Amino acid sequence: MNKKILYPILVLVLGLGLAFIIGSNKPALNPILYEPTPRTVRVTEVRSGSEYLGISSQGTVQPRSQSELIPEVSGRVVWISPSLIAGGSFREGDTLLRIDAADYLSALQRSEAQLKRSEVEYGFSSDELRRLQKLHKKQLASQQQLDSARRTAQVAEANLNDSRASTDQAQRDLARTELHAPFDGLVRNEQVDMGQFVTRGQSIGTIYATDYVEVRLPISADQLAYLGLPISTRGQIAQDDRPPVTVASDFGATRLLWAGELVRLEAVIDERSRMIYGVARLHIEENEETPLLPVGMFVQAEIRGRKVDNVIRLPRSAMRDNNQVLVVDAENRLHFRQVKVLRLEHDDMLISEGLVDGERVCISAMQTVVEGMLVNPVSG
Repeated sequence: MNKKILYPILVLVLGLGLAFIIGSNKPALNPILYEPTPRTVRVTEVRSGSEYLGISSQGTVQPRSQSELIPEVSGRVVWISPSLIAGGSFREGDTLLRIDAADYLSALQRSEAQLKRSEVEYGFSSDELRRLQKLHKKQLASQQQLDSARRTAQVAEANLNDSRASTDQAQRDLARTELHAPFDGLVRNEQVDMGQFVTRGQSIGTIYATDYVEVRLPISADQLAYLGLPISTRGQIAQDDRPPVTVASDFGATRLLWAGELVRLEAVIDERSRMIYGVARLHIEENEETPLLPVGMFVQAEIRGRKVDNVIRLPRSAMRDNNQVLVVDAENRLHFRQVKVLRLEHDDMLISEGLVDGERVCISAMQTVVEGMLVNPVSG
């Protein structure tokens, strides 16, 4: 064979063989799947328990009893208690004011003198009537004499009763020259001065009781069910059914609390606001930690309602659209779960159905969520 032909063929064969060897030793190319880095989310492990359905409200502190100081007799003021000033305190029975009693003492003395005369006249006429009755039975006195003696005795008895009534009135008027406190309390205002002439029925001040105060609290019609009271409850609430109430107010940087109870519900629901007013009563005992609750103060109130069992409390940030939450499974993947919301509160919500104890729920705010999405859960 011609060498010119043989050499090219030999080179071609060697090239093909070398290419085959190189190709057979080339490593296989395997595809690489990339998964996004899991997003870190906060989760909470749910636990069911018992909760009280509280109601938040607000109102103004009012005295349980407030009275006008009104004298029942007229006269000149001769003494005023140092307690009878705005803000002054007093105890039940304390004398707050005295009116000049001289005229009323004289009137009582005159009434007592008249009463004695009437007693003597009645005694004499009664004796005379009995004497004539005996004589009339013996026919020693005429019927006319007997009738005249009976009329005289009747008039004497009427005069005696009138004198007794006048004396009682004079005694009451004399006693009324002193105004006494009807209860333990404070003075809201006063409008009387020493030497001033006051008239019967004239208001000279306002006082109020401090044994306890009341707060009138608006409650929506929907919230009434949370109280656990009989649906027909209006007016006074039975002692055993009264929900506890906690009232709070801020004094500078200090938040003070007072305890009480809801004692009554007003009879009518307001047609416009759909509110009914409940009245909370707070017994006040002043101490170093808790001062007297001032009348007129605006306060926040929490009413503890009925108790519910087997509910789960979650932050409202856990709620997604359509009453769904995100549950994190054992493989750290997100799944939508439909739940039943018993109640929404300020920052939390109560779940009655749809979750099981021990499950982890995502409480982080997330804009985009895909079913089965891988996450990096951390305890929130």
